[in-house]
Amino acid sequence: MKKIEAIIRKTRFEDVKTALLSSDIDWFEYHDVHGIGQSRQERIYRGVQYSTDVIERVALTIVCRDIFLESTIKVILKVAHTGEIGDGRIFVSDVIDTYSIRTGENGDTVLRDKK
Repeated sequence: MKKIEAIIRKTRFEDVKTALLSSDIDWFEYHDVHGIGQSRQERIYRGVQYSTDVIERVALTIVCRDIFLESTIKVILKVAHTGEIGDGRIFVSDVIDTYSIRTGENGDTVLRDKK
């Protein structure tokens, strides 16, 4: 099993969510995050000066079977891409085990499989 953590633009979240739910992903977690990027400059919007060093993004956490890893990453890369600096990052790590709190079952069978 793999854990995918993706940091994406807030403006792309709804499209990514729809694409993931249309693919083989049944469940994922998301939350708003703030980060500090490499671009540090002041901008003026409607007469108000603001800093661009703090970036608002959405973090997605997905745990999936190994067979769904590549397709899940491709969905995120395709839909979250704008071509601009700050599109985000994807991190992949191994998951040793998973447990269902309700049933006590463990292993990758805890993850639903549409196929």
